Amino acid sequence: MLGHGTPFTYAVLAILAVFSIFSIAIALSKRSAFSAARTADARFVRAFRKANSLETVVAAAENFRPAPLVRIFDAGYLEASRQLTSHRRLTNKEAISRSLQIAISEQLSRFEHNLNWLATTASVSPFIGLFGTVLGIIRAFGQLGSAGSTSLSSVGPGISEALIATAVGLVAAIPAAIFYNLFGRQLKEMGDRFDNFALEFMNMVERSAGE
Repeated sequence: MLGHGTPFTYAVLAILAVFSIFSIAIALSKRSAFSAARTADARFVRAFRKANSLETVVAAAENFRPAPLVRIFDAGYLEASRQLTSHRRLTNKEAISRSLQIAISEQLSRFEHNLNWLATTASVSPFIGLFGTVLGIIRAFGQLGSAGSTSLSSVGPGISEALIATAVGLVAAIPAAIFYNLFGRQLKEMGDRFDNFALEFMNMVERSAGE
């Protein structure tokens, strides 16, 4: 069916192939990143809950350094340690909370990076394929008129060639849509996990300050 394709047909298929390849590469990368982060965070949280002081957590955090929660802990601990070192008590809990929220936002943005490509692939690819199909059908009917024949055998090959673009567009779009929705749910779960950890961190800070 592609043997008699035009340069335009090949260009459309090449664009769809690029969208598909990039979306699959991003999906595999994000799947690995989310899985590794979830495992590392779970291990760090267990160590965090077993610790009885911030200093103990700081020492243990070095063993879980790739975990996103470790970076959030570092941001909160930096602000808390400044207050405890200078005043021996917490003088501004809101500053610690803001530091935690900024770190949470940075981590979520890091994991959200490139997800918009999946959304773009899912929404645009079917239309690119349809565009290629429409122009292919126009060309097929134009050739049909020139040949002066109305038989299915005359128009069938051209239409089947044109429909390939739509099929390829759907092949590119469907996995991208599935992975985008999947990672969206995982990103929400990650945000909830980060928020819960921030609350636990504040509890530990207050205990360490003797409040």
